[in-house]
Amino acid sequence: MTQSPPAERKVDWKDPQLAATLRARHARERRLKLLGLASLGAAFAMLFILLASLAASGYKAFVQTHVTMDFIISEQNVSPDKPEKGKYRKVVAESLQAVFPEVSRKEMRQLRKILSNGAQYMVRDAVVADPSLIGGVLRLTVPVSDPYDQLNKGEIDRATPEANRRLSDREIAWFDRLKEAGMISTPFNKALFLNADSRFPELAGLKGALWGSFYALLVCFLLSFPIGIGAAIYLEEFAPRNRFTDIIEVNINNLAAVPSVVFGLLALAVFLGWFNLPRSAAFVGGMTLALMTLPTIIIATRAALKAVPPSIREAALGLGASRQQVVFGHVLPLAMPGILTGTIIGLAQALGETAPLLLIGMNAFITSAPESAFEPATALPTQIFIWADSPERGFAARTSAAILVLLGFLIIMNLTAVILRRKFERKW
Repeated sequence: MTQSPPAERKVDWKDPQLAATLRARHARERRLKLLGLASLGAAFAMLFILLASLAASGYKAFVQTHVTMDFIISEQNVSPDKPEKGKYRKVVAESLQAVFPEVSRKEMRQLRKILSNGAQYMVRDAVVADPSLIGGVLRLTVPVSDPYDQLNKGEIDRATPEANRRLSDREIAWFDRLKEAGMISTPFNKALFLNADSRFPELAGLKGALWGSFYALLVCFLLSFPIGIGAAIYLEEFAPRNRFTDIIEVNINNLAAVPSVVFGLLALAVFLGWFNLPRSAAFVGGMTLALMTLPTIIIATRAALKAVPPSIREAALGLGASRQQVVFGHVLPLAMPGILTGTIIGLAQALGETAPLLLIGMNAFITSAPESAFEPATALPTQIFIWADSPERGFAARTSAAILVLLGFLIIMNLTAVILRRKFERKW
């Protein structure tokens, strides 16, 4: 005898108790949604405040105050036989004296401070490049010193009492006279990207740091990319599942969470202490960053290999392919978009690291860009650290500008990872 199914229980949606329960549930959902929106809004607000503060303080570093004037290149100061040995400091002083003939000899020392200390070297380079200028006049645009640059950008308040200002009323009057004569300009600050570091803010640039970061990332990529992919392929496709490989996997996952300063200490002890590799070199910095990036690349590569459907492996094996042919001919090409994405993200993280590079000495004062990975160099994060620690006010804007440049590179690298993933990713 078959039993009839139980009668379906009808829900009374008008029941006050059920209606109250539904209202409470919907209220909780709305509160959760509002909390999520508030968290997202707070995150965007903090990001906006950060970027706005950096832009507000750093945009002034992308322009630089210059003065265009005539420099008198007399044979008394510059010999035609050895133009590189000329008295260019005196050339600059006499040229300023010609613009301000009423300035006394006692005031000349202060007058010379209008121009950057690098002006004499710019005049020298121009004369060495064209010796026919000797005995004539050279019209050249040179940067002013940092106090006058700050004055022109409004960082020095003219209403401040003279005793509390970096520039006296007399010095401000000299600058205003040059401005009224149309000799002052504020072009784009190419020196920020074409010059290396300097103790004078108006001459300091990021060229050395950019090349140092390039060499360090190049070494990091050449080491971490093949080693990381090889280790991941072995662990995922060939290694037996036993206690030994389990210990290796656990340690790799733990290394990905180790603070970067620990890798710096390891590099300091091993690369510099045991192997006596050159201190402050981008090669050592790249090796240090490679140690830090390896766990990230291994984890990302293993995740990409796992994402390839098992049917791909089974179909290749069924057609007679060897295990090696399956991995390198079928699985690895399909996993490459995820591998590249993880690698680029790992390199972007390495680009922003400061602590390990400080420990191996990549915060030295380097006045020229490195020509190889084995020469002393700085990197973008360490250059930011150096400028942030400088007492001159002009370095404050350059610090913010350098941070914006670093953020720009990080955004480009992350966008590249997203584009590569979307372009080559396959849906299964």
